[in-house]
Amino acid sequence: MPRTRPPYPEEFRREAIRLARLGDKPQRRLAKDLGISDVTLRHWLKEEKAAGGERPGGLSSDEREELQRLRDENAKLRMEREILRKVPVVARSAAACAA
Repeated sequence: MPRTRPPYPEEFRREAIRLARLGDKPQRRLAKDLGISDVTLRHWLKEEKAAGGERPGGLSSDEREELQRLRDENAKLRMEREILRKVPVVARSAAACAA
């Protein structure tokens, strides 16, 4: 599903998180004042806690990047394995003898 608007600037997100952590206003009211949905603000807070290690079971941004890299690598290795499986046995043994 395409986004309906460009993502919020990082500085805006950081400031919204800072204001939410101060707790001067209820999150719903703060989100409305900032012009974002309360779900968006809640999601940002959840991500921030996970990145800071404050939320058990959540992945930090570094862990998410590593997980994506490993998933990509796994997909590539599966594809290579499938290609090698289709190569005739004679060609594989000839290549092994040549090396």
